[in-house]
Amino acid sequence: MVDRRQVMHFRVRAQQLDRAAGTLEDTAVLDIGVQDTGPDGARWALAVRGVDVAALSTEDLILLWTVRGAPHLYRRADAGKVAAAVEPFSDADAGKRIYDAAKPLKAAGIGILAALDEVAAHLRAVVTEPTVKGDVSGRLAEVMPAPYLRFCRPCDATHLYEMPFRLAAVRAGLELQLDTSPPVLRRIPRFTKAATADDRLDLIRAYLRLLGPATPKHVADYLDAPVKDVKARWPEDVIEVVVDGEARSLLAADEQAFDSADGRATRLLGPYDLFLQAKDRATLVPDTAHAKELWPVLGRPGAVLVDGELVGTWRPRKSGKTFKVAVEPWRTLSASTRKGIVEQAERLAVYRSVSLSAVEFPA
Repeated sequence: MVDRRQVMHFRVRAQQLDRAAGTLEDTAVLDIGVQDTGPDGARWALAVRGVDVAALSTEDLILLWTVRGAPHLYRRADAGKVAAAVEPFSDADAGKRIYDAAKPLKAAGIGILAALDEVAAHLRAVVTEPTVKGDVSGRLAEVMPAPYLRFCRPCDATHLYEMPFRLAAVRAGLELQLDTSPPVLRRIPRFTKAATADDRLDLIRAYLRLLGPATPKHVADYLDAPVKDVKARWPEDVIEVVVDGEARSLLAADEQAFDSADGRATRLLGPYDLFLQAKDRATLVPDTAHAKELWPVLGRPGAVLVDGELVGTWRPRKSGKTFKVAVEPWRTLSASTRKGIVEQAERLAVYRSVSLSAVEFPA
């Protein structure tokens, strides 16, 4: 049996949230992908792990639609292996990952993996130069048959289903051009998909390494994959531990690091930081009221991490060239903790290239 605090400290250390500086090559979260959602997305997640993001370029990073169809940053050098790593495990897995788009395909007798390949072939043909997503979607709607399409009431137009579009993009060798809104797709230069992913990029192993100890269901929920498929590929080199009465797995190679982990640091985590993506939310935030505050249906705040514990939420309040950070703590914060939060808010202001006017705490 292990204490949840030990789990939290292990994840802080595994995700390098307690380090002062690091390089792209040694930043572990890039093995599983860093979700790029919102203004404090992937590059802020790298910054709080000590990466000098101002020094990075498109030669270093690549943005791909991968896990759950969300945009994730990776090392550009890993693109071919990432493509292999994010492949659905089976046709059933692919069907689960594309949600309601699977129903008309199955009704038409079209296999889901075959459908993704078909979409990818058309994507590749359409995107011969950087092209805005809406234009790509419009051209696909002209050439794809009915089982691939849906009518969109808000747009009053027919589109390709969203998830097959997104999950087929990597299969087509396409990336998302950084800092474009709406997204611009382009071909990945000199792209070749690897035959297999290595252990470092294997998503099940990466989850265990960065968000362990975990169960197959935790990993399946993270991937939107069937538990059966995850269990069939569960690593053999694991040890079992019990967290909050639940048996979970930890990679055997991480046992010593888990036992000695003591991740102490103050960080302002973005709303979609990997640390907050773990599927054992009750371990991260045992208090249900606090959990609802951190993970609302719409408009997620960021989280305040202090010495291995999530102690509150934060939101930016931007106005012109200045902004405030409003903190909602879940406990009384010491003067030193408040000072650490202010320092991180100042760091965020530098990252955003704005002036920090205030950090607001409740009276």
